[in-house]
Amino acid sequence: MKHPSHALLARCVVLAVLLCLHGCAMVGVSRINAHDSVSEQRGDVISTGRLSDQTVQSLNVVALAARDCERAFPACVDTVLHSPGLDDEQRLSALSELWLGLAIRTDRSTRDTQMSDQALDAYLQAGRYAYAYLFYTKRQPSERSFELRQVRVIGFYNFAVQRSMTRFFQELPRLERHARHAELAGWHVTGNEPAVRWAGAATDPAELIPASTLRFNGVRNVYRRDGFGSEFVAVAPPDAPSRDVPWRDPDYVSMTGAILFDGANLDEVLATRQATVQVEDPYHDDTMTVAGHEVPLAGNFTAAYGVWLARSGFATQSIRSLLGREGGIQTPRVLLMQPYDPSRMTVVMLHGLASSPEAWINVSNEVMGDEELRSNYQVWEIYYPTNAPIAVNLANIRKALDATFQHFDPGGQARASHNVVLIGHSMGGVIARLLVSSSGDKLWSLMPARDNLSKAKQARLRERLAPYLQFTPMPQVTRAVFLASPQRGTPYAQNTLARWMANLIRLPANVLKEVAGVADLLKDGEGGTPVRIPNSVDNLSDTDPFIMAAADLPMSPAVRYHTIVGVYTPPGPLADSSDGVVPYKSAHLEGAESELAVPSWHSVQETPAAILELRRILRVHMAATGAQR
Repeated sequence: MKHPSHALLARCVVLAVLLCLHGCAMVGVSRINAHDSVSEQRGDVISTGRLSDQTVQSLNVVALAARDCERAFPACVDTVLHSPGLDDEQRLSALSELWLGLAIRTDRSTRDTQMSDQALDAYLQAGRYAYAYLFYTKRQPSERSFELRQVRVIGFYNFAVQRSMTRFFQELPRLERHARHAELAGWHVTGNEPAVRWAGAATDPAELIPASTLRFNGVRNVYRRDGFGSEFVAVAPPDAPSRDVPWRDPDYVSMTGAILFDGANLDEVLATRQATVQVEDPYHDDTMTVAGHEVPLAGNFTAAYGVWLARSGFATQSIRSLLGREGGIQTPRVLLMQPYDPSRMTVVMLHGLASSPEAWINVSNEVMGDEELRSNYQVWEIYYPTNAPIAVNLANIRKALDATFQHFDPGGQARASHNVVLIGHSMGGVIARLLVSSSGDKLWSLMPARDNLSKAKQARLRERLAPYLQFTPMPQVTRAVFLASPQRGTPYAQNTLARWMANLIRLPANVLKEVAGVADLLKDGEGGTPVRIPNSVDNLSDTDPFIMAAADLPMSPAVRYHTIVGVYTPPGPLADSSDGVVPYKSAHLEGAESELAVPSWHSVQETPAAILELRRILRVHMAATGAQR
């Protein structure tokens, strides 16, 4: 016989169970902060290493958990592929993420420098399912534009393309030069003729860098365009550009890669093992056609420029050039920031003393980051030895620009050869002004005077000096911007530090050779002082004969010009101000279409206010030329 207390306890337990079945809550609720909520919604196998909530929910529908898929991956994907509880969008997005997770785990476990076939196959599978989701389900991509799932799947596709193309690039040395197909990891991979070109010829890059893996110091913003495909920096082979010409095609170019999968319908796409690698130029095209859909083409417009500057060695080289030391440059170069485009107007930038193209790092990046400006302009940066006299650099830069325009557009009919914009900072602004000025006979007074020179030698002397003392405006240029430019020199060129620097400067060998030639012509002269050619620091003095004589040379009436000046000195009248190096009175130009004074030290071109003004001026120029793409 049971004890009475035991019977009572049993009845109580039964009663509690019955009450719980009828009235106990089976669902609990708690609250999380907004940050954690957003993280959970947006997290996926790429960002957190865990499957997204949407894929987890799809697995729940078919009675699977994430750990089941890691333990028995083939059975998991087979279940997801064939279970009737999911629609095509749920199924394909989940399969893309599952395959991508496997690819990432396999990729990390591979210690070899080359990606394994197993990892490549998984990346291609992930890309194929994402591709099928985007283009072969009932709804159009545009119908899902506000859905997080589609944004995530685009991310899966682009990441799979990035990693797959890394392996494809590793295979290039094993292929015949013109072969564009290979059997890899059980896939037949075909490549298109690359849209990326150097020096006018299609070549394979020496290096391929995923843009998403790069981080930059010194660049204010990274400009990119969201879209279809993965962004890369393609590095030209070392011997791609010819080095005996003054222009330099870019050694680092932006490219976008995509992988297209064969098939005319969903079943064919899911069954195919045929993949086509498509390489596009994001500067040239902003869309591409995929499976009958026109979609935005992804692009990164900062990465190639940033890698180029980071690897250039300009900082050291520019100082060596200034001091005339080994490792500097001797003659100007015209550096193209992107492959030449005849349909874009040209912006030419000239840096200042002891500087290099690095002076334009944020200017070029911000201009090319502006979609409207990027579609209408291309940037050329002049890199020149800043130890040479202004007259010498002027002549050589003009010669280099003339040769560059002639090379790319011999007939002078392209849009790139008309309505050119010059932008010069500091000494570069002085040179830019002279590039659009007429000298007439006003500089011949600078020619060394010698009595008793024969008429023949006087004629030869004049012929020898004519390239430096007689010039006309560049006909291609119709607008110029001068930033902190000492058009009438600066007294700071005479201070102790400047004179000390001037004494360290050695003139380039080609200038010394020219001086020797002039001296030979003067040998028969009697009296006078020895020929001395001033260097660049001498030229920047407000008492220098050349800068004084050139200050009032007339600019071409076809050129509209603007000034941007820095104001660094304490508050006071603008006319008495200075940027710490160049007085306002020297930088100011009568007749300028606009003038902006920016609170800044001499490096005014780096300020956001100056960059905004440059962007405004370039838009004004577009409107004035009446041409816009």
